Amino acid sequence: MELDLDGGRLVIFLGGFILFFLIESILPARSWHGSRIKRIFFHSSVAAFNTVLVRILLYVPFLLWVVYVEQQGWGISRWLGLSGWLEIIMSIVMLDAFDYFWHRANHRIPFLWRFHKAHHADTEMDVTTALRFHPGELVLSSLAKASWVLIWGPTTIAWFIFEGLISLCAQFHHSNIDLPDKIERFLYRIIVTPRFHTSHHAVDRQYGDANFSTIFSFWDPLFRSYHQIPRGPDGQLAEDAIGLPEARDLSLSFRAWFTEPFSRRNMGLPD
Repeated sequence: MELDLDGGRLVIFLGGFILFFLIESILPARSWHGSRIKRIFFHSSVAAFNTVLVRILLYVPFLLWVVYVEQQGWGISRWLGLSGWLEIIMSIVMLDAFDYFWHRANHRIPFLWRFHKAHHADTEMDVTTALRFHPGELVLSSLAKASWVLIWGPTTIAWFIFEGLISLCAQFHHSNIDLPDKIERFLYRIIVTPRFHTSHHAVDRQYGDANFSTIFSFWDPLFRSYHQIPRGPDGQLAEDAIGLPEARDLSLSFRAWFTEPFSRRNMGLPD
């Protein structure tokens, strides 16, 4: 069962990546300024490094924890007696809410921001940006997620579906795609769109420290953290609008990415 779920998550990941990569290649929302081949190579290397690390250190213990919590009947979901599709849907919504607050904490707590800023240091934004996370952040995130599992108590299948959706949505809203206005005006009220999330990667921190949602976009208006960056007359962002202000020439340096948490640069946080 676990192998089937894990294999299904891999299919979703690869299918989503290929789909959004093709769309942004044919209809990019923003002009490409750097080498796409270099971006693909760099972020694929980061993803490979993180995948090996996660498999060795985190994957099996975390899976055993999810199964153990389910077997013990712990968590709000178990106490409410949720089951079937209702449990899966409610688990996705509640886990996404936990993810919103965790993401927000990564922008508010200096120690967490040190690791998270490695993701934001990308000076462009496309589907490969969804691969750009520091291993330290992945370890910290796994510890946070272990607490979510204990508090809510999702079934194993609900957890795998949630993880698959997180991956697919991250690929979608990081991609260099812009939806037609009529679709955008409807969709951004429900799920996070590329236009919604592009603001979150703005150099200007009044926009970069907002829009924390991952799957469902309504968390930001609900908790007053929605802020959309203005665009030029042509609908485009300024060339230097994405990323962080310091060391922009090192955005595709493996050494700079790996040592970002230990650097004093880009430590500006909102008041």
